[in-house]
Amino acid sequence: MLPIDAILPDLKAALERTTTVLLQAPPGAGKTTRVPAALLDAPWRGDGKILMLEPRRLAARSAARFMARQLNEQPGQTVGYRTRLDTRVSAATRIEVVTEGILTRLIQADPMLEEYAAVIFDEFHERSLQADLGLALVRESQQALREDLRLLVMSATLDTGPIAQVLGDVPVITSEGRAFPVDVHYRPLPRSGRMVDQVTAVVREALADQSGSLLVFLPGVGEIRRVEQQLRANLPDRVMLAPLYGNLKSEQQDQAISPAPEGQRKVVLATAIAETSLTIEGVRVVIDCGQQRRAVFDPNSGMTRLVTGRVSRASAEQRKGRAGRMEPGVCYRLWSESEQFGLADYTPPEILEADLAPLVLELAQWGAREADAVAWIDKPPAAHWRQAVALLRWLDLLDSDGAITDHGKAARELGIHPRLAHMVLKGRSIGLGGAAAAVAALLEERDLLGPGTGADMHERVRVFFGERRDRTLDVARLKAVRQSARRLSGPGTTEATPPSETEIGRLLALAYPDRIARRRSDKAARYQLSNGKGAVLREDDPLARHEWLVAAELDGQAREATIYLAAPVDIPDLELDLADHIQEIEEALWDDSQGKILARRARKLGELVLQEKPLGRVDPELVRQGLLSAIRKKGLESLPWSDGSRQWRARMRLLARTFPDSGWPDTDDAALLDNLEVWLGPFLVGMTRWSDLARIDLLAALNSLIDYPAQQQLQSLAPTHLTIPTGQRVSLDYTADNGPVLAAKLQALFGWKETPAVAGGRVPVVLHLLSPAQRPLAVTADLASFWRNAYPEVRKDMRGRYPKHPWPEDPFTAEAQQGTKKRPTR
Repeated sequence: MLPIDAILPDLKAALERTTTVLLQAPPGAGKTTRVPAALLDAPWRGDGKILMLEPRRLAARSAARFMARQLNEQPGQTVGYRTRLDTRVSAATRIEVVTEGILTRLIQADPMLEEYAAVIFDEFHERSLQADLGLALVRESQQALREDLRLLVMSATLDTGPIAQVLGDVPVITSEGRAFPVDVHYRPLPRSGRMVDQVTAVVREALADQSGSLLVFLPGVGEIRRVEQQLRANLPDRVMLAPLYGNLKSEQQDQAISPAPEGQRKVVLATAIAETSLTIEGVRVVIDCGQQRRAVFDPNSGMTRLVTGRVSRASAEQRKGRAGRMEPGVCYRLWSESEQFGLADYTPPEILEADLAPLVLELAQWGAREADAVAWIDKPPAAHWRQAVALLRWLDLLDSDGAITDHGKAARELGIHPRLAHMVLKGRSIGLGGAAAAVAALLEERDLLGPGTGADMHERVRVFFGERRDRTLDVARLKAVRQSARRLSGPGTTEATPPSETEIGRLLALAYPDRIARRRSDKAARYQLSNGKGAVLREDDPLARHEWLVAAELDGQAREATIYLAAPVDIPDLELDLADHIQEIEEALWDDSQGKILARRARKLGELVLQEKPLGRVDPELVRQGLLSAIRKKGLESLPWSDGSRQWRARMRLLARTFPDSGWPDTDDAALLDNLEVWLGPFLVGMTRWSDLARIDLLAALNSLIDYPAQQQLQSLAPTHLTIPTGQRVSLDYTADNGPVLAAKLQALFGWKETPAVAGGRVPVVLHLLSPAQRPLAVTADLASFWRNAYPEVRKDMRGRYPKHPWPEDPFTAEAQQGTKKRPTR
């Protein structure tokens, strides 16, 4: 009997009374495999099927196989599964376990989900992008079309507050789960140590001191391979190593999650794939490196980079729980106990960090053109949404109003990233349909050749077409890629010969027009991308001989991204295929090498210059634009900032933070640079050289961001000075840490009973109370408390040191003074 069994009657009763329920059950409770089967005999199900979503392919297959075994059946009978490349369902199937993207396709094809009686979201705490989208669409379908559709959200560590805002006041049922204790040992990384070495050492310690199999959490495949290599050098007898990650062959994944052979122990080296959904039998020891790798999208560059960072507290608890599934266990954490308290509560939801282009296209098909058209637990970030819309319009997948085009509908049907779908469809029209399908299938999967094999995409295509042999190649993955390419090939696609290098580049330019790269003239392996960013190849990479490339995969670093996959491209192909996006403009730019503005007529693709020639007579407006370009290049700090203009920005930040819905403008660097033309442009009229910028009144320029009433309100809510009890006007420093700060001699504040405040009394001023020598005596944001509690001690210490200055017993009633004691009048 599993812990979840105790609450199944309550769960079934809740789903009889209402259509939406939240289920919270810790790891090992049995929710994934017990709940769907328990709902088969529910009266409301009728002939409808139960659809359960899993965040990963491995989890979907594993859950379906386990439930099928419980029924003495094979997957595809009562219980089946669907993943992108593997489906086991039949007419007899009543429980379908699917990966999350499958649900989106099902509901787009049939918004009523007529075949299904219930949708279950498993492991919802992972908050994947597809899960959030799926929940939004199912909830809308349930409310508008299918009042009888049951919706069950299940999680191990669900924070019910945010989701309740979307689902409303729905029942929350909790299963306690197993209570096997797990002892935690902290083994922090030595200051100069390497994580892989520490993991290896702790694995050896655990093998010597503990019984049972081990589950080791590592951030990625590279670390798994390095730990595996170190352990194999001196592996104890009867111990087997089993890697576990997403792109491993199915047989190897199954081997990792199955029990160790009789008399043997197993060390499973896993990514976060083993954190939830899977039960790895025999594991009673967890070793957690404390790191996770997440994909974080940068809307400014349009690139995603992998970020390695600390796990959240929820993830650490999930991982620890893997050790106590069947018996008391042990967890080794490779960080200190004090660091444990500094961990974030939860990992950020993927929707806040992901490339939103696929989501925006799906919503456009659904009929939603704005982010707030559907109900979200966490609303997509505005910058990510804008970038996605701009990309989809560039690719002609959305029209100017944000509606999906016929081309967009055809692209969405392919079920791959919109960039690649656009490439496949356009590839068919230029006679490269088979090549485009092969390239898309290769890019949808992780690199077949792996790191250290160069960035040449042509080599991957040669593997696909069987022209290149590699002993380390995963034959099963290659087969899956070819299967995917066949699915993407359009009707009548017949070419069976591999495309040339430049044909691959031509296709990639269709998918990644913002990543077309031109080699910088002065640096052999460094490139400028059409989106304006920099990129670099390894200097020994053969592709570095080409002046023009298209980068299909980069690491997304902000300053200079490393190119991992690319192909050369010919200019005539770019001129033909991207003619609508090539502009001929006159522009003026700052030239650092010559120290002046240069004006030219240029044909440009994004930020890349295809052709250029200098202009003779230069329009003053062009010069002004050149100065703005120079400021963007050099940064805001290159402008003549005064203390007054710096204080203005800090005052505005305080008001925007204190009154977030009052419309005060954003004045951080990025916002001011984006808005440079509006607030600074008018003040550059008549200027022709960089030295002229010294004349700019930045305070006046910044003030132009708000109208006169707002300027008056700014002075009222965030004054530049305050009058202290001596009658003096003292400036406030809004740029100081924890500002605004007022610094004044302590004696000058006698009689001030309460701390002054700004922003309509909402923000107390931090007072720096100075000695007669203008040195700080105390810092306080609660003056009354200081007078009552701290002042007597200050008085005792200071009155002997500064006897000419007043130190009265009662500062509340004493007269404020700036100088020494007043002499008595005769």
